[in-house]
Amino acid sequence: MINKIIEYALKQGFLVILVICAIIGLGLYYILHLPVDAVPDVTTNQVQINTEVLGLGPVEMEKLVTFPIESSMSGLPDVVETRSLSKSGLSQVTVVFDDHINIYFARQLVLERLQTAKEQLPQVFKAQPIMSPISTGLGEIFQYVVTGEGKDNMELRTIQDWQIRPRLY
Repeated sequence: MINKIIEYALKQGFLVILVICAIIGLGLYYILHLPVDAVPDVTTNQVQINTEVLGLGPVEMEKLVTFPIESSMSGLPDVVETRSLSKSGLSQVTVVFDDHINIYFARQLVLERLQTAKEQLPQVFKAQPIMSPISTGLGEIFQYVVTGEGKDNMELRTIQDWQIRPRLY
């Protein structure tokens, strides 16, 4: 059987070369259009809640802002863990879900619980918890440079802080 295939391939050389070229061309096409990242994204499904209250220290942020938000997130379905970070003026609560949960469904669950958590926060501080955008640790980082003819560094920094930066949020 193999001998017959080899004999046929030797007799039909042009056809064999044509098939080999087609296979190579098809392989190159699929290699160039293969959607593979250089570094696979292995981060978890997570939703982050950020709250900024200027003037509060880490202990006050933990007691008055972080703890009520974190406790309102308890009991959500398919939650693996809940982490929090409290700094001066900033509270960040991270809710990590199972990998099989759709991120949009997870964000909807967190948003529903966030409405009840806002009622528990002290109204004096006007704290507004905000969910961070859908991104991962391997998300895209945007870098830019502010330049301008005849402008010194102080003017460029003022343009960065008061014109460009607010538009990026």
